Formats: sequence, C-alpha cells, structure tokens
Amino acid sequence: MSLAHTLTGRHLIAGEWVASAGAGVRAVDPATGVPLEPFFYQAGMAEVEWAFHEATEAFRQTRSLPPEGRARLLEALAESILALDHPLIARAQQESGLPEARLLSERARTCNQLRMFAELVREGSWVEAVIDTADPERTPLPKPDVRRMHMPIGPVVVFDASNFPFAFGACGGDTASALAAGNPVIVKAHPAHPGTDEMFAAAALQALRETGLPIGMFSLLHDAGPEIGAALVKHPAAEAVGFTGSLRAGRAIFDLAAQRPRPIPVFAEMGSVNPLIILPGAMEERGEAIADGLAQSVTMGGGQFCTKPGLAFYVAGEPGERFKARLTERIATTGATTLLNASVAIGYREACGRIRSAPGIEILYAGDASGFADFTPSLYQVSARLWREHPELREEAFGPSALLIRCDSLKEMRACVETLEGQLTGTIHMGAAELQTASEFAEILSARVGRLIFNGYPTGVEVCHAMVHGGPYPATTAPQTTSVGALAIRRFTRPVAWQNAPDLLLPPALQNANPLKIRRMVNGEWTDRAI
Repeated sequence: MSLAHTLTGRHLIAGEWVASAGAGVRAVDPATGVPLEPFFYQAGMAEVEWAFHEATEAFRQTRSLPPEGRARLLEALAESILALDHPLIARAQQESGLPEARLLSERARTCNQLRMFAELVREGSWVEAVIDTADPERTPLPKPDVRRMHMPIGPVVVFDASNFPFAFGACGGDTASALAAGNPVIVKAHPAHPGTDEMFAAAALQALRETGLPIGMFSLLHDAGPEIGAALVKHPAAEAVGFTGSLRAGRAIFDLAAQRPRPIPVFAEMGSVNPLIILPGAMEERGEAIADGLAQSVTMGGGQFCTKPGLAFYVAGEPGERFKARLTERIATTGATTLLNASVAIGYREACGRIRSAPGIEILYAGDASGFADFTPSLYQVSARLWREHPELREEAFGPSALLIRCDSLKEMRACVETLEGQLTGTIHMGAAELQTASEFAEILSARVGRLIFNGYPTGVEVCHAMVHGGPYPATTAPQTTSVGALAIRRFTRPVAWQNAPDLLLPPALQNANPLKIRRMVNGEWTDRAI
C-alpha cells in the first residue's frame, strides 16, 4: 500500500482538511535556517469546538467497541505510517535535522509500539477484570456481587514532542495508548515539525476509513503559540492530557488543568538529568570503557534525549583522572550536531552559559556553535561541595553536554545523590566486589527515579511490557505512570465497578461466561474460566 499526501498546511478535523484565517507558522530547516513550505494555519476556537464535538460523538459511538476493533485500528495505523514511505522521512529530516538512519529506527519503534498495544488490547487482560460474587448467606450482612474493570475516559489531548517527532509525535506513544484504551485523540501539532504531523494525520485518517470507525476519533490542530494548546486543556470535554517537553511548559499545562472547574489529569514527562554513579571499583576495573560509553550516551542524538546522562558522580583519585581524560578526549573528537530547532538551540546555549558562570566550574571541553543550530559537545566538572551549594547546576541542559561531579569520598557522593529531585533514570556502575555499596545507592536512587540501570547507560528506552519511563516530580507530573510500555494504557482509563448488575448489562469482560476468554480475578483467584 502506498499513501501519498501533499502537504496543505491545514488542520484535520473529523476527516476534513480545514483552513482557518489569521496567523500561522512555517517550519524552519534547522540546518540552514531556511523556512519551509507550506504555511500552516493557526487554529481558532471554532476549530477547537468542532474537534471536541466530533471527538465526543465518536466516544459515544465507540466506548463499548470490542477489543478487536481497537486492535485493528492500531494495526491499520502502523501500516498507513509505513505507506507514507520516504516522503515522511524526507520531511522529518527537513524539519528536525535528524539523520535518515535515526528516523528510520524511530519509525520502526513507532509502528512496533502501535502493534504492541494492538496485541495488548486483543489479549484483553490489561483491563484487570476483578469479580467478587455475591454471598446472600453471609452474616451479619449479605455480600453483594461487585465487579470491576478499567474503562476509557473520553477525549484525550496530546501535545507531541520536538525531540522524537515519530515516537512521541502525532501518532506516537501517547496517541497509541489513548486509542488503545478506547479514547478519541486531539493532537496539538508541534510548530517545529507541522508537516511531519500533517502526514501522520493523513495516516490516521486512512486507518480510520479502512476500519470503518468514526473519523472524529482523531483530529490535528496547528498553533503558532500557546493559545490553542491552552484552549484544548481548558475545554470542558477534555478528560486527560499527554505531554512530553520542558518543565516550564509541562508545569504550565498541569496548572491549567488543575485550575479548571473540573480538574483533569495531566501526564507530563518533563525531562531529567539522569544521574550516573561510578563506584570506585568500577572506575578501577573499567574506567576508560565507562568513559567511552558515557561519551556516546551524552552525545547520542545531539544530547536531545530526555534520558541523556547529564550528571556523572565519581570519587577523586588516579583512576578518576584517567576516566576524566578519556571522556574529555572522546567528547572533543565528537563532531557537531544540528539541534532540533532554534528554540532548542537558544535553550541549550543559555543552559551552558548558566553552568559556565557557576563558581568553581572547570571547563574540560568548551563546545562551540556554528551555523544556524549546530553545536559541538561540552564537558564540565565541579566539586561535590560547590554542586550541592548551587541548585542551578542540577537543572537539565538539553543538548550535548555533561557535568562531572568530583567527590572526595563515597560518603560525599551519597550526600549528593540524596539531594537529587525526581528523575526518569538513575545509573550505577559497580565493580565486582561492590554489591553492598551498589545496593545502598540503589535504595537511595529507587526513591527518586522511574528506572534503575546497572553497568549501562540510560539512553535507549525499550518499548516492552516491563518498561517504566516516568519518575517522581519534576521528571513527571504523575509518578505512578509511564509514557512508554504496555502500562502506558492505564493513564487514559479509570476503574469502574458494577454492583448487583444483571449479567446482560455487564461489559463482556465481566460477564459470567467470560466470552473474551481473558484472565480475571474471581473471588481472589486468577482464572480464565467461566463462572
């Protein structure tokens, strides 16, 4: 199948490509600074109202859709994305500066996560059906029949991310998990890659048409500023928000949602410094190898991964000096990277300036800017004492840089780690005889991160059932959830219980005959048998 789509600069609302009057935005090639065609219209309140009206009607029609229907939609969407073929890759390259190989890999991840959710929905046990049957003979009061499962919540607003235009884009993980749960999605396109988003919207429309589902299940709106995003969050029909981006923007969205007359949840992933701890034994045994891996992880994707290890703690000594020298050498020989857009470039330049102006900062390698948004990586070092005294050094620098924290002892390293706020990841490199010490640091880190890595690097997030891509605030606004992996579907559901309901009025997952053949907890025991 081939899906050709000519960019229009329009919104997609319930199957129609809609132009609106007034302001708008053009994407800019970050490698050259040259604006790209076409002009993308900014949505207005009329488009917001229309999108929510269609989404609400679509939800009314599909909230009880059998799992097979949702699975088929997700699989059709994956096929439609692949059918966009090279023009999708080419447009994303123009808008993001990311290389073709990276985008091909990210497209595969995007399609694989859609298929993963299709399998999850088709298997069905994710709804966690729980049945406690009645006992009319119980004393002093009869026991009622109570049955519970997860249900979809309604229209979900998705803000896509700049650093993963596919995997966290218009049809990325937030959209995939929301659709899998049975919810319509309204996507606020990213102004840095609006053409890529429009092409994804075309794929979503094709998938909806192929499966015969209401086309109001997916809409895409463009916006040159924050106004339409705010209107989407505040709209009374919105039931939840998915966001990946900066702490400042994520917190603003979270506050808007909390200030509504009826607050709604915001599942915002807002970045992280992802501390990496190198214990003395690991430094002695393989310090230079750790330096090689760390350099690669720091500069991967231009340091524009939310899992980039931005801080590395080590204990001073000769092995540490060899590590530092090797890491500096690797950073210095890494070429320039085109950052995603001008906004990211400005933010990165400001973050590096903040680090350099802090007291006691040693510049191990001073990266430089060239071209419109090209940067070579930077590496800095500071003492543990000064790092603890200057909280600004704990802030994320989104781009190809890292800060080493030199500690005088393990005790001082532990004191540093205990001051960390919530993070997406934490990494421990341990030596062969450091199990106990690693355990102590793991206990500290596990209270502060969503994922612990041992003897590895945090970049590269496996899309699987066990993955947690989340963490305590300020890494996310919802530390009980994840934005990657099968568990992400739970964000866009709520548990509902039925008490003493006639069997025919129950959802299939809770009916006595178990027509879906799913695994359920019945009176405290897991079983796939009928009652």
